[in-house]
Amino acid sequence: MQSRIIIAIDGFSSCGKSTVAKAIAKRLSIKYIDSGAMYRAVTLYFMRNDIPIPDPEELNDFPFDYLSVLADINITFKVNPETGLSEVILNGENIEQFIRSMEISEQVSHVSAIKAVRKKMVELQQREGNHGGLVMDGRDIGTTVFPNADLKIFMKADPMIRAERRFKELVAKGVEITIEEVISNVVGRDYEDSHRVESPLRKADDAIVLDNSHLNQEEQVDFVVKEIEKLKVGC
Repeated sequence: MQSRIIIAIDGFSSCGKSTVAKAIAKRLSIKYIDSGAMYRAVTLYFMRNDIPIPDPEELNDFPFDYLSVLADINITFKVNPETGLSEVILNGENIEQFIRSMEISEQVSHVSAIKAVRKKMVELQQREGNHGGLVMDGRDIGTTVFPNADLKIFMKADPMIRAERRFKELVAKGVEITIEEVISNVVGRDYEDSHRVESPLRKADDAIVLDNSHLNQEEQVDFVVKEIEKLKVGC
């Protein structure tokens, strides 16, 4: 079914983009790529190898050759046979369990704002689109990575609702954290993602808005499926 379709899902952090994207990919039997996981993988590599991560105000004049570092980073995806979901592989290591921590969340917006990092990840993401249909979620998929995507969805939700969702998710994983810390992280990432120079978060002109503040997962998936059914995409 619609094996060549490309669906771009963008939106704010902790909106559940990945959850919806995975469900859509499974429904259509096409590939799912978590672009955010790629930036988290780079962030993990930087932190493990003491690569400097500049603050936003330092970006333009930061004296570091990131191109040479990125040449040593290889990111791929492998389907977990038990869950049927794609997991991130960094230089041969499955790092899925390491990249969802609050520590990574606090740095990933800084890393993704680095021009060299952004350019490298966009190239890898576009290459994935050359191999057939896919669903990809992130911040700039419909504006930069796949501006000609067959369907563009822009997800948003009330910041406090997003923070509460993220807080419950972290607590369920055994992470010791306060709701105030999560709210600060969500608000901070919103600002950085929307104001960075390289591929800032914004809604594509032809994207369809999905506000999921008060929608469950099934309702969100149904919303996207209805939009897909309106398309006339060749198989």
